[in-house]
Formats: sequence, C-alpha cells, structure tokens
Amino acid sequence: MKILFTGGHTGGHFYPIIAVAQELKRLAEADKLIRPELYYFAPDPYSRKLLFEEGINYVRVPAGKWRRYFSLLNFTDLFKTLNGIIQAIFKVYWLYPDVIFAKGGFGSFPVLVAARLLRIPVIIHESDSKPGRVNAWAGKFAEAVAVSYPEAVKYFNSKNKQVAVTGNPVRRELLTKITDGAHDFLKLEPTVPTILIIGGSQGAMVLNNAILDILPELTEQYQLIHQTGREHLEEITGRAKFILEGKPGAGRYHAYDYLNGTAMRMVAGVTNLVVSRAGSSVFEFANWELPAILIPIPETISHDQRTNAYTYARSGAALVIEEGNLTSSVLLSEIKRLLNDEKILEKMKVGARQFKRPEAGEVIAKYILSIALEHEK
Repeated sequence: MKILFTGGHTGGHFYPIIAVAQELKRLAEADKLIRPELYYFAPDPYSRKLLFEEGINYVRVPAGKWRRYFSLLNFTDLFKTLNGIIQAIFKVYWLYPDVIFAKGGFGSFPVLVAARLLRIPVIIHESDSKPGRVNAWAGKFAEAVAVSYPEAVKYFNSKNKQVAVTGNPVRRELLTKITDGAHDFLKLEPTVPTILIIGGSQGAMVLNNAILDILPELTEQYQLIHQTGREHLEEITGRAKFILEGKPGAGRYHAYDYLNGTAMRMVAGVTNLVVSRAGSSVFEFANWELPAILIPIPETISHDQRTNAYTYARSGAALVIEEGNLTSSVLLSEIKRLLNDEKILEKMKVGARQFKRPEAGEVIAKYILSIALEHEK
C-alpha cells in the first residue's frame, strides 16, 4: 500500500500531514495491516528530520508560486510550475500510489495535476474557512474533502463526493498538556499568571514590537513566554533587556526563538492566555483549551487569517484585534480585562472545548486507508 502526501511549504500544511501519517501507521498496526509506504512530494522537505523519524520518503517536485500582487516572479514561476508538472507526471506514474492526500498550496499543484491525469484517487484537506485556489480547484475532482471549519463546506460541491468537517489534524503527542514540573522546567513563578506570545514558527515583528512597547507594564503583573522567531531572537532579547533594566519584573520575561513539541506542551500546561497570529496554531490552542487574543495577518497579505480568526472567535474561545487597530494601549487593556475576569476566561475555555476535534487525524487516516485498500483490489 502506497500513500502519497503533498502540500505547500508552510508548517500549517506540513504538520497536519505528519499527524495523519502517524495515525495511518497506528491504525495499520492496530488492524494488522501491512505497514503503508509513505511518500511526501513537495518543492522542499520542510523538516527532513521529522520525515526521517516518521519513515516518510521525500521526493522533490518543484513548483512555482502565484502571488496576489504584481511581481515579475509570477512570470518566471510559471516555468517552475510547468517543469514541476512534467516531473510530477513521471514521478507519480513511477510510484503509482493507491491514494494521494493533499493539503493544498502552490507546492501541491503539480502533483494534483498528475493525479488528475493518471486518475489516482485524491483526498484533500482544507485548513481555512475559505479554501485557497489549489484546493478549490482540486475539490472538483477529489474523492473526498475534509475541512477544518464548517464554513468551508459551502465552497465544495458535495453531489459526487464526501465533504466532512473533521477539524485540523494535530500530532497525537501535542494533544495533551504537561503540567507536572512545567513551572520548574520553564523557570516560572507558580502563582503568577502566564501569557504566551507566539507569531508562528517564523515569528511576527508586528506582534513582537507591540509586546515590547508594554513590556514593563506586563511584567509587573504577569510572566511572559515569548516565541520571537529564529531570525528575531537576538534583536528582541537585546531590546527587552534594555527596556527591563532595573525593573522588578525583569526576570518574568522569557524569550525563545522556537518552542518544540515537548516545550509547547509544558508551556500549554502553565499558560493562562495566548496572544497570537491566527494560523493553524489556533487548533492547538483549542485542543489545550487556552483563551486567546488573535491578531491575524491583514487580508491584503494573507487571504485566510482574518476570516479564520473571526470564525474561531465566534466559538467564544478568542477575541480578535485587527492589525490596523493594534496599539500598545489596546493590547494591554484587553490582556488585563481578560486576565482579571475569571468568568470570561472560563467561557473562552468552554468555547475552545466545544470547537476542538482531537480525532481529526484519525478520522482522515481511516478514510485514506479505506480508499487505499479499495484501490489495491
């Protein structure tokens, strides 16, 4: 049994694929099936280490990106995409998988074209409340469509296919928080409320700057765990040290370039409030039942984050501050308002609890296996 994964170049596409791959292996073992051969076709591997650990074979298939603004790169990337389609047809035909699971994004387009031409069954997953262009197109011929938000169902014609609201797959090891020993490990004060600030794996300078502007006021009452992004850590820690010099709360600010899975589970175990962008990490916040303030990337840059943020906020689990309205005084006021009202925080936790779907990876993996087994006959 051969299963092929494909997706864009972001962690929002890559990590759900890993989550589904983990469930596929677990289910195959539980049902005493032959362990499936897993492949990942994409322009870049994102994390070779994780692919190796999960036993997923990486095959490079180039792809060009189509930008939403004028750029000469759109023209040159057309040739990358054509080259990618040609390579994908040969490489997919050589492998001839039983089923293809696609997360969308420009990186998946050549493989999906090949799948269409070679009549290989396709399952797509849409993480956003409004599908991107590749998934909107692939949804016309996919055997099944899984979506994270109920609002996305209307974009897919369900006459000849199954469209299911599954939620977003989260790696099994991230589903549970770690509380025992977390304060000691992270060098935090057990009685002081903790705020997690996270702008995605790359960080977000808009968010970083907003936090630094109110850092002395925040550390008077709270302790902060701040994922700055790898490129920004040195600058942010230097500025924070200068801002907090001589202040009594200086030891309450903890900056990290990136938090790995175990560290994030410990952070989740001690966090009272999250301040974040509105990427796929909201599904992890929901699984951890963490109240959140979301500051989405503006719609002119990202078509999905603003819509996702408001969709998630309707569950009651979060509130949204648009980047255009983000000021230090507004952010500080909202943080204090939430952390000073336990009833509001509890309502937000209930909203997250009702929104989360920890079984998403398993549900998708079961359907992939059913199609793969049918295709094998």
